[in-house]
Amino acid sequence: MQSYTIGQAARLLGVSPDTARRWADAGRVVTHRDEAGRRLIDGRALAAFSIEVGQGTGTEDEAPYTSARNAFPGIVTAVKLGDVAAQVEIQAGPHRLVSLLTREAVEELGLEVGMQATARVKSTSVHIDRT
Repeated sequence: MQSYTIGQAARLLGVSPDTARRWADAGRVVTHRDEAGRRLIDGRALAAFSIEVGQGTGTEDEAPYTSARNAFPGIVTAVKLGDVAAQVEIQAGPHRLVSLLTREAVEELGLEVGMQATARVKSTSVHIDRT
């Protein structure tokens, strides 16, 4: 399972690294240390926490997340596979994006909960890029 540094998690959540550190220090999200001593957050834990943040349970001093050119980098929070189609949910800061695509596309990208991905929005379509 992929893990994220405090800085990476902050970028995915749309907040400053200081805010992400304060959340970790307060126990809002669990961290562990790697062999170099860096604090890391498990991808599944970050996915669950990003949903909480996206639902507005944070404080008012958090910076809002903005996108550039309709790209929403975030973390995969759900993957629902059908026989032919699939549904992928991404939490990008306070934004929850849902994409309907083929099962084959999800399998080719190797998408799973907790991994980093970017949702690209054009008109009414949401496309997913693995990052």
